[in-house]
Amino acid sequence: MRDSTSVAGSVLYGAANLFHPRMLWLMLWPMLVAVGLWGVVAFVLWTRLAVEIADLLARWIEPAAAFVHMDFGQAALVAANVLLFLAFVPLVYLTALFILGLFGMQKMVDHVAARAFPHLERRHGGGTAGSISNAIAALLGMAGLALVTLPLWIVPPLWPLIPLVILGWGNQRLLRYDALCEHADRQELARIFRERRGSLYLLGLLLAIAAYVPFLGLVAPVVFGLAFIRYLLGVLDDARKGELVVPG
Repeated sequence: MRDSTSVAGSVLYGAANLFHPRMLWLMLWPMLVAVGLWGVVAFVLWTRLAVEIADLLARWIEPAAAFVHMDFGQAALVAANVLLFLAFVPLVYLTALFILGLFGMQKMVDHVAARAFPHLERRHGGGTAGSISNAIAALLGMAGLALVTLPLWIVPPLWPLIPLVILGWGNQRLLRYDALCEHADRQELARIFRERRGSLYLLGLLLAIAAYVPFLGLVAPVVFGLAFIRYLLGVLDDARKGELVVPG
């Protein structure tokens, strides 16, 4: 049988359900808390960090471009502010995702399941401990990837792309477990995550891109939280009906 679940359809589903009364509050308060928290940090530290990063960048760049007679100070300061912005945005929405995962993901799962998959059996393949360990693994994985790629962050063509690649992986790792663990057993979790890793990464990458778009970034955690749930429950439903699960 044809696979009835698609990434595009799941994202549209998330957008269509965004303004449901049960989702409105989940859309607002995690992001407001995250913006408030990191806004205070940015207000206190941004200028000092920008100057320190600019000084470090200038020390790196000047020896490599000694043949160019120009002052790199201003360019380094602009680059430092760009790097801080690239770091600030994911810090805000990842914080919102963590808050949403702790306090809202179960409500979102119940919402999608009741509307689209009321017949789907809940086999409880994971729980709170698994969710916490998954979140820790996602954080450590993103930190490790950031450290490994750190020398590349000063290369202008790469610095907008590297955060997106890392965040795409982190997003799908954070959201996939909580989206599916209530309904799938452990074997189903492992199999679906393995077979659908391409589609899950695409959803995570789309979330990373959306986070940088004005206004869209404010609602992206809920839209893509719903999208991950809709996508994965659809895959699980298809698998249990005996349909062929084609790797994404």
